[in-house]
Amino acid sequence: MKKNGIINSQIAAVVADMGHMDWLAVGDAGTPVPKTVKKIDLSVVLGKPEFIDVLDAVLSELAVQKIYLAEEIKLENAAMLEKIYERFSQDVEIDFISHAQLKQQLKESKAFVRTGEATPFANIILESGVVF
Repeated sequence: MKKNGIINSQIAAVVADMGHMDWLAVGDAGTPVPKTVKKIDLSVVLGKPEFIDVLDAVLSELAVQKIYLAEEIKLENAAMLEKIYERFSQDVEIDFISHAQLKQQLKESKAFVRTGEATPFANIILESGVVF
């Protein structure tokens, strides 16, 4: 048994397989996931697990150089946006795009991790960086 880090085998495998500039998405329970994208469904009930807890687990193992967020989060879920800001240093680029565009760009992700989050626009695309 793995001693620490991500113990979900599907998420651990995707993170281990990430290369520079690959995308991994994490989002709320209502996000439509393209059929061509691997969906790792962690949702149990509405609200569980929370988006931010899953994001923290992924960030504990994944080097991130850029993130994509829906522009709408600024007005519709400012509290979540603040939590997201707290997790990224100034060297991580943040690109705000429309929610419709974010949903389209999910097609480019290696996987989508579906949480039980039930707040609007709690979705993120993480672009992997390098550790050297």
